[in-house]
Amino acid sequence: MAGVLSWRNRKVKGALSKTIVYILLIILGAFFAFPLVWLVSTSLKPPTQVFVFPPQWIPKPFKWDNYPVVVREMKFWEGLKNSGILAAGIVSGTLISCSLVAYSFARLEWPGRDFLFIVLLATMMVPFTVTMIPIYIVFMNLRWLNSFKPLIVPAFLGNAFFIFLLRQFFLTIPFELSDAAKIDGCSEFGILWRIVLPLAKPALAVVAIFSFINAWDAFLGPLIYLSDNTKYPLVLKLHGLQAGGTVVVINWNTVMAGATLVIAPILILFFFTQKYFIEGITLTGLKG
Repeated sequence: MAGVLSWRNRKVKGALSKTIVYILLIILGAFFAFPLVWLVSTSLKPPTQVFVFPPQWIPKPFKWDNYPVVVREMKFWEGLKNSGILAAGIVSGTLISCSLVAYSFARLEWPGRDFLFIVLLATMMVPFTVTMIPIYIVFMNLRWLNSFKPLIVPAFLGNAFFIFLLRQFFLTIPFELSDAAKIDGCSEFGILWRIVLPLAKPALAVVAIFSFINAWDAFLGPLIYLSDNTKYPLVLKLHGLQAGGTVVVINWNTVMAGATLVIAPILILFFFTQKYFIEGITLTGLKG
């Protein structure tokens, strides 16, 4: 009888603890969702309801024409094309360069490998503001300014964080697979292409998602290197809605509609790839 009561008490405590955890997660989720909900709500309001107090969460009436206005004013389709070109180039370059370098650090033996890996990690501690002017001078001498080259080409030279992430994952792949492939006459590139990369799809998905978000949200780089507004990505197009005026005359409902359109692709991407994102983060040992 005592054993049955003890089992029931443990079951009740377990259910209670799960309930508390779920409540805390719901509260935390609502806290993080608050800015997004406010963004979408404000994007559908008329100007007179943006700063009312107490806040009016449900617009009355819904001002759907905010979106056609912002698409026209910020030249949305032109910015979408530019952002797509930058994102595609940066993601492709990052995946190619980082997978090659990570494979070398994880699976190959060569003199100075560990020392150079430490140097690579040390570069993560150098802020962009330190290298911004020297890099700008280099691109200016190459006559690459006002083009996408300064934004895309560096992606083909690797990224320290993504190299580290892929290296951690490549180390978890059994070396016996590589040894068996070498016995069959497979080259190192063949091992990478036919064995390592197919097994590293979760980690590659994480790298692709992170690099896409970084490329899509990039503001400082395009602002520095691009001077022709026809080449501006969406983030700079959105900034143009506020440029040239004062806070008094800014239509914040229109700005919020533009911001909603800009972040929509990222939300859609994460919605469809969150499984691979979580799996990749877990398997690479970067959780926590």
